[in-house]
Amino acid sequence: MVAAISAVRRAYRASGADLPFGDPLPAHGVAMEGYFWRFTDPASGRVLIALNGVNRAADGHWATLGLAAHPHGFLRTVAHPEGHASGACLGAYAGDAFRGEADRLVVDLGADARVDVRVTVPTPWPRRAVGGSSVFQAVPGLNQYWHPWLLGGSAHGHAVVGTETWDLDGWAVYAEKNWGKGGFPESWWWGQAQGFEDPSVCVAFAGGEVTAGPLRTTVTALVVLLPGGRLLRLGDPVVSPVRAEVTDERWLLRGRSARWRVDVEGVGGLDAAHVLPVPLPLERRNVPGAIEHLGATMRVSVRRDGRLLWADDSTAAALEHGGIDRAMAEVARRGHAPDQVDAAPLG
Repeated sequence: MVAAISAVRRAYRASGADLPFGDPLPAHGVAMEGYFWRFTDPASGRVLIALNGVNRAADGHWATLGLAAHPHGFLRTVAHPEGHASGACLGAYAGDAFRGEADRLVVDLGADARVDVRVTVPTPWPRRAVGGSSVFQAVPGLNQYWHPWLLGGSAHGHAVVGTETWDLDGWAVYAEKNWGKGGFPESWWWGQAQGFEDPSVCVAFAGGEVTAGPLRTTVTALVVLLPGGRLLRLGDPVVSPVRAEVTDERWLLRGRSARWRVDVEGVGGLDAAHVLPVPLPLERRNVPGAIEHLGATMRVSVRRDGRLLWADDSTAAALEHGGIDRAMAEVARRGHAPDQVDAAPLG
């Protein structure tokens, strides 16, 4: 009986789902496990991101790796033949090119694309019962789940970005994980910002079409870590819906619950955006998949019982509009071939 229960639990988690009070950070074993880090220096306006999508093909695992920087438009992406995600804790690996763990990130995508940084004073996701996907985390077989597991921290280390070496000491850190049975949705939107007047504040959102068998709905999850440490999470379709209007250059979100209202407005110029890759797991290749602004503007206001509780803006926000057709069209507009997504830079 015990063995049978254990087998059922393993199969349930292998669908991508987690029970309440489960840990979403270890690998689930689905087609794609994505890991993302973002480092922000509000004083200089510089931003650095690193990503590792561990993908499962018929003949084993491989990885979508990426390193991008603002304001220089630097982008380096690789379809790496190796990929591994830890089933015991937060860990994403790809040979000697990528090692990402809860307190350390080491990336080597060439002599001009390297990161070696430690994370101290972390601000982890504070709610044990559910993660960023809330009630959806318990639904098996979704095409995509999302969890912003690190809402702040202090970086210590350096990065080589093209011809420059950046000292990352004291930069703000954010990290998240996304995973699903089918890679990425057909269309999605995402954003994240630190660099507000209160350095403890963190804002993140993720939305798109969620599917599982006959289930099909559009959901946006919105997270705000307020001054003082209170976490708001809106996006449950019935009790706290978030309405999103998104283009390639503007993001408007309106989230409500019985007592709370959160408004987000993001703006970014298309010509300064990166075009990031998404994987086709079974094909072992990346394709242009997302238009990503790394130095955009985000304005956020939070009201409780109709009264303004907090409002501020960041000029070092990230804003993303995803979809393969959209990204391919932008690459073509810039005069690049689609396979140049694994080169640098596109910006």
